Amino acid sequence: MSEENITNIPYSTEISEISELKNFVGEELGLSEWTEITQDQINTFAKVTGDNQWIHTNAELCKKKSPFKKPVAHGFLILSLASKFCYETFKLKNVSMGVNYGLDKVRFMNPTIVGSLLRGRVQLISSEEIQNGIKYKMKITFELKDKEKPACVAEFIAIAYN
Repeated sequence: MSEENITNIPYSTEISEISELKNFVGEELGLSEWTEITQDQINTFAKVTGDNQWIHTNAELCKKKSPFKKPVAHGFLILSLASKFCYETFKLKNVSMGVNYGLDKVRFMNPTIVGSLLRGRVQLISSEEIQNGIKYKMKITFELKDKEKPACVAEFIAIAYN
């Protein structure tokens, strides 16, 4: 997608048959709404994962020692939003079962501090027919509002069966 065709208005693509997915390789599928990263989200993630590093959970210490002066979100908290952003931006109909197959080529490029606004821009990179379904890979760019560099860029792999 060329720079002049990039939209900043959230949208979603709906595809009625999984066999049509191959026609969208190289195309942007959608753009999610902005989501605010809150301290409550970060703390919940820290509690569930047992990852209570001060850089994520201790606002007072961050004011003193962090170059960002605020807590930052865990990288995997940001990646956990991949499914949400894909769901908001891409609807594949005629599916009896979908499987999150994993991530590929994850790159963290910018910290996501408390209060940041984050959204997902989703593009289809590949699709491959498999028995009774399709395996496909999407590029998700986790954009930060008012930042040139995204928080993260990752490839999200999924399988859909009909």
